[in-house]
Amino acid sequence: MAGLTALLLAGRRPGIDALAASRGETLKALIPVSGTPMVARVVETLLAAPAIGRIRVMTQDVDPIAAVLPASPRISFLRSGSGIARSIVAALESGEAPFPLFVTTADHALLRPETIAEFLAGAAGADVAVGVVERAVVERRFPQTRRTWLRFRKGDWTGANLFWFAGPAALPVIESWASVEQDRKKGWKLIAKFGVGLLLRAATRTITLQEGVARAGRKLGADVRMVGLSDPLAAVDVDKLADLDLAEAVLEGRA
Repeated sequence: MAGLTALLLAGRRPGIDALAASRGETLKALIPVSGTPMVARVVETLLAAPAIGRIRVMTQDVDPIAAVLPASPRISFLRSGSGIARSIVAALESGEAPFPLFVTTADHALLRPETIAEFLAGAAGADVAVGVVERAVVERRFPQTRRTWLRFRKGDWTGANLFWFAGPAALPVIESWASVEQDRKKGWKLIAKFGVGLLLRAATRTITLQEGVARAGRKLGADVRMVGLSDPLAAVDVDKLADLDLAEAVLEGRA
């Protein structure tokens, strides 16, 4: 997988970002985490990951983001469109971010090259892969943390903001993501699109997350895989003040 394109999502949602405003910033991606803007931390990780070649940073605000990133011929910028999923589709179809494509987010301040390698190894052979971390893994390191958990048979899971799109078979999956993007924290909304039976099995926890997602993917003609990760840091994206405090405590050796 050497030479992959990485798409880094560094856009903003409509309205004022409360976390950014609390730190005197207009963009969440520019919030300093232990003195370094979080988007710069993620770019440094991508530059250090052996599998990653080109880095495409997708944002509505190119100039302020570019100002905090290192000068590198491997980094370029794409303009965000309407919604994350549709912006990804547009980038893929334009050839600016070609298949196979690795995607992550600018608020993944604790992302490590080793975690990217583990995710890509688990994604190999799939049309679409999504990184997740089991609750037991997270709470073993951070027993007090609060996350959004997807509850299934044989485990509760949280997202890791790592995605893999291998080829054109991924496009219908991304389009389905676009249709429920506003409910991205509610896994049952996506599952409900694929029938009452699958939704009931998810609601009654008689199916694993991996089985449910694989079945939904087959209905779209794609091999969709959930990749469980061993790194609890993969579950920490900086969405709220508690996440920011936790990320800084980890980086400063206090957690």
